[in-house]
Amino acid sequence: MYHTSSKVKFLITFLLTITAGLSAQNSSSPPNEFWKNVRFGGSAGAGFTNDFFSITIAPSAIYDFNDYFSLGVGLNGTYNSRKNVYKSTIIGGSLIGLFNPINDIQLSAEFEELNVSRKWDNSAIENENYWYPALFLGAGYRTDNFTIGIRYDVLYNESDSIYATAWMPFARIYF
Repeated sequence: MYHTSSKVKFLITFLLTITAGLSAQNSSSPPNEFWKNVRFGGSAGAGFTNDFFSITIAPSAIYDFNDYFSLGVGLNGTYNSRKNVYKSTIIGGSLIGLFNPINDIQLSAEFEELNVSRKWDNSAIENENYWYPALFLGAGYRTDNFTIGIRYDVLYNESDSIYATAWMPFARIYF
């Protein structure tokens, strides 16, 4: 385990402030009106081979301002392990903005800040602990509460990224 850093505390405080601000914005509405516009969802994933294991849980919540615009926050937790090579723990958060110009198309922008802690089994390689930012711009096909598409990390850095490429498909669901 690693210690909670000031950046994690800042990120949690920032995400809570955004959520509180959205709630305060609707203070003139009845108390339950705010929650009628909040949808919860996110993604989860797992991957494994003979020598590799990975699991990710990424819950999120969005506030629908209207039929076109939504803004939300998310959390991300990932564990990776490659037998006799390394183990990594990745945790962080994100801010996401969604725009639906027409019912079937969804455009997105998502800023993600992740803390990467990687422990190498080979003592000749130094363990790593660093922050990695990503800014994804995406487009997808939307049907009801499910969207599938592709996104691109405009801040992609091959040497530090936890992702294999700047381009990646996504599936997003909100209820």
